[in-house]
Amino acid sequence: MKIARRQFLHLAGAAVVAPALSRLAQAQTYPTRPLRLVVGFPPGGGTDIVARIMGRWLSERLGQPLIIENKPGAGTNIAVQAVVNSPPDGYTLLFVTTSSATNATLYDTLPFVFLRDIAPVAGLVRLPLVMQVNPSVPAKTVAEFIAHATANPGKINMASTGVGTSVHLAGELFKVMTGINMVHVPYRGGAPALTDMISGQVQVMFADLPSSLAHIQSGALRALAVTTATRSGSLPHVPTVGETLAGYEASSWYGIGAPMGTPPETIELLNREINAGLANPGIKVKLAEAGTTPMPFTPAEFGAHVAAETEKWAKVVKFAGAKPD
Repeated sequence: MKIARRQFLHLAGAAVVAPALSRLAQAQTYPTRPLRLVVGFPPGGGTDIVARIMGRWLSERLGQPLIIENKPGAGTNIAVQAVVNSPPDGYTLLFVTTSSATNATLYDTLPFVFLRDIAPVAGLVRLPLVMQVNPSVPAKTVAEFIAHATANPGKINMASTGVGTSVHLAGELFKVMTGINMVHVPYRGGAPALTDMISGQVQVMFADLPSSLAHIQSGALRALAVTTATRSGSLPHVPTVGETLAGYEASSWYGIGAPMGTPPETIELLNREINAGLANPGIKVKLAEAGTTPMPFTPAEFGAHVAAETEKWAKVVKFAGAKPD
């Protein structure tokens, strides 16, 4: 049986349009159930603060609960693997941190390739780290700390939120540039590290500002400097490390990723809602109170940022000879 040319063209056009309509319908109905945001650190740290601020915003905007799922361990690799193994349907998201950039070099082998297996969704915030000490340390400036550490080689314990995290590598960069010898003590997240900092079990930490700000303001910890190139608006009286140690600069950042293969329409929707949150005056105030600065990106811009950071920190990891425990 012959098909008329007009009928054939109609059928062919319908075949092309159908998948597009299907994707459009999916984008219009997503999400229809709760989402989960996997965070590679325990509750209570800076990552958790920002994750919950943005999680509440997304939940309200999307009309579905967003569950924060903390999966600490292995320098956030456990969390990344959990997301890589999840269906690429937009219901499982990854809280991306600087660790995702450093781990590519830090670990000789990983069961995933971050830049290949995680799709960039959006940037969240930048934040300075703060070089802080227990008040028992007789140093009130970076210069005094360097002198104290030089006079006491191997006697100062340097806490971090895990091997290869930005907190760890900021300290390693400081050690390399000053030549001082400190003992690295890794923890599974910021909360337990700060607990031991306050009790004096460890003496110095290049911690993220959001989780440390209240302790600094109360006097439980003493801030010596921030690690960014410019001073922080949250601690304007605190100098930068670079004001004493020329050329030193380190910072941390957070973003959102998803399993590779997640529909572009879903990623675009999430990116749009996240960026709307970062521009919202109320959210901006909350993020500023947490010591962070919004970092709005398109998915492509965030992907380029992660790639650039991966290249930058590879040099620090190799130069410091950092290895996972």
